[in-house]
Amino acid sequence: MFKQLKEKWQVSWFQFILIFSTFALGGSLCGYLARQILQASPIEKGTEYVILYIVLMTILWPICVLVVSIPFGQFPFFKGYLGRIWQKMRKKKP
Repeated sequence: MFKQLKEKWQVSWFQFILIFSTFALGGSLCGYLARQILQASPIEKGTEYVILYIVLMTILWPICVLVVSIPFGQFPFFKGYLGRIWQKMRKKKP
């Protein structure tokens, strides 16, 4: 599975490890920030909390991944990756 991703992305093993580290740290940072934001709000845990958590994660994830990608030197990869995701989301299916 990892070899297929590496070949699909056309990167070296070192860059592949940096990309996966960026995904992991960016996702963890995103979850941490979403929890901190919700803890500062008056919303108690329940359905509203879960819905807002999911919305916050969706909004924060691309930002966190881009921020984390800068010190790892993977900003060009993630800029392109997120751009492709955005294009796929915008395509209208017949």
